[in-house]
Amino acid sequence: MKRDLYTRLVYLRQSRILGWLAYRLLKLIGLEIPRSVKVGRDLLIEHGGFGIVLHSSTVVGDRVKIYPGVTVGRADIYRPAHQSGFTRVVIEDESILCPGCKVLGKQGELRVGKGSVIGANAVLLNSTGPGEIWAGIPARLVGYRREYATTEAKIEKPEVAG
Repeated sequence: MKRDLYTRLVYLRQSRILGWLAYRLLKLIGLEIPRSVKVGRDLLIEHGGFGIVLHSSTVVGDRVKIYPGVTVGRADIYRPAHQSGFTRVVIEDESILCPGCKVLGKQGELRVGKGSVIGANAVLLNSTGPGEIWAGIPARLVGYRREYATTEAKIEKPEVAG
C-alpha cells in the first residue's frame, strides 16, 4: 500500500533518532498523534488528516482509515487524570473513523470493533461490536457491515429512530 507523507511521519514517530522531529512536523501540519500511540500496519490518513487528535494511550489496529477532524480521548476531561477511570481507546483492524467524529472513553477501555464505522460528526461514548455502523450525537447503532458482523448481528436489524 502506498503511504502518503502524513502516514510516513506517523510511523517515523517511533524512530529513536527522528521520532521527535516527526512528531513536531505532524503537530505543525495539524495532527496530534503522540509518540506513545501504538499504530498497526497500513494506517490510512485521508485528505491530509488536518485536525486529528489521538489520546496518548490510544491503540490503532491494522488498515484503519482516519479522516480529518477526528478526536479520540477522554470524556471526563474535567477530572484530573489520576481520578479518571479511563484507561485507553482501542480501534480495531479495518475500522473507519469518518470526518469530525469523536470517540470518547469514560470508564475503562473503549473498543471500536473490527470493521466498525463511526459516522461523520458522531460522538461515540460506548464500545462497538464488529462491523457495526454508529452515527448521531450521541452515537447509536444504525446498521451493520455484513462482511464484518457476527452471525447474530447479521440476523437482527437495529431499530432506527426517525
